[in-house]
Amino acid sequence: MSDDAKRYLAVDLGASSGRVVLGTLEDDVMHLEELHRFVTPLVEDGGHLYWDIDRMWDEIRLGVARAQAHGRAIRSISVDSWAVDYVPLDTAGEPLRRPYSYRDPRTAGRMERAIELAGGREALYDRTGIQFLSLNTLPQVIADIEDEPELARRTATRLLIAEYFLYRLSGQQVAEVTNASTTQVMDVRTRAWSREVIRSIVDDAWRWPRIVPPGTILGPMLPEVAPEGTTNAPLVVASCAHDTAAAVAAVPASGAHTWAFISSGTWSLVGMELSAPVLSDAAREAGFTNEAGIDGTIRFLKNRAGMWVLEELRREWEEGQGMHQSHAELFAAAAEAPSPGFTIDLNAPEFAGRGDMQRKVAAACAGRGFAVPQAHGEIARLVLESLATSHAEALESLETVTGTRVEDVHIVGGGARNALLNQLTADRSGRRVLAGPEEATVLGNLLVQARTLGDLPQGVSVREAARRSSRITEYTPRNAAPLSGAASFVH
Repeated sequence: MSDDAKRYLAVDLGASSGRVVLGTLEDDVMHLEELHRFVTPLVEDGGHLYWDIDRMWDEIRLGVARAQAHGRAIRSISVDSWAVDYVPLDTAGEPLRRPYSYRDPRTAGRMERAIELAGGREALYDRTGIQFLSLNTLPQVIADIEDEPELARRTATRLLIAEYFLYRLSGQQVAEVTNASTTQVMDVRTRAWSREVIRSIVDDAWRWPRIVPPGTILGPMLPEVAPEGTTNAPLVVASCAHDTAAAVAAVPASGAHTWAFISSGTWSLVGMELSAPVLSDAAREAGFTNEAGIDGTIRFLKNRAGMWVLEELRREWEEGQGMHQSHAELFAAAAEAPSPGFTIDLNAPEFAGRGDMQRKVAAACAGRGFAVPQAHGEIARLVLESLATSHAEALESLETVTGTRVEDVHIVGGGARNALLNQLTADRSGRRVLAGPEEATVLGNLLVQARTLGDLPQGVSVREAARRSSRITEYTPRNAAPLSGAASFVH
């Protein structure tokens, strides 16, 4: 790397794993170096699921220390994470408890309660543009107010996961708009907290932190965070705090074709980038959500089951059977397995919860009258074909609601490395699939930081820099063609 290269840190927190990545910008290309990776600690206690934010903070600080140890100046740092979960803080800025996981069962029935309090589905969707999921922040806060009234009373503010760690780094309490938009508490038109929604649940507006746009500088990193003896204090930047927003910012689309995206990870987020929200009856009934994107855009998307089922299957096989298969080995076994000739609905409610996943898959097969696959590769093949079908159905619904024909589908995130799933998605959707970058979330996080500090070359956008920093693999629709035909090219 040249001496004038500029460096940034991205803390990328996923529901399965977190990492700290060093980004080095040379001209218009961002180079990535993973410094630290860790399992996202999920704690089961008293029948509830919590995130261990203290352990996460220790891991983040370890990653920051490794970055500082190499002696090269770090210009800035930012954090992105999954959405909806939050940390309630007291008046001293201390957590009142660990944050619940969105997969915790405490919110069962609370979405219906939120709809009732807000005056109906139409009114709530018209204000927030967010689909009705029990994991949303809104029903979680209702659960706090109804089940833990003393804690709710003592809550001075609520910080979403990424913003909580931005607060630990900078001392500033904010809600970055791409993350705030997922809560079902933000007004989709004004991009401010909806006082109507807050009043409807008998809460107070002052408990919700100020909303800031992507690329907000929060100040220098606090001295107590940096390792002893460190003289370099990088700026803390609220980039795109929501991981999907960061990934979509880094979609390497050229604008030559109408495109949709699939952010493929634990979840599959299938959508388009639009200039304004779509709040029609058709959008509401089809389950689409309007989330804030970079530069005032809307991420119009549908949440679909992603790699969660396979992640849970791998965990069960490792813990229960002692079978240790890497993702690559499992995907290879799936590619060699024959097609089952049928699919199952991985978006069914029973697949949302943790545990007993192989039995759930078997029950879904038996419920449709099909033989249950036994080998791990055969089960994985069924799951991947079911995911591809889910992708295709979501794309078809997206086209119907928006009235737009999609030509290209950009798959970004960890799923972009899954050749079988990408080819199946191309086959089922009848669309060209462009897979990559695999590190879209980190890349978007870093490039927004670079743009914020004025470091991108004149006239080079975040998306253009992402394209020049990425390897993209093309998949074209075909019938029973070998996967080895996938073409790779580098921008």
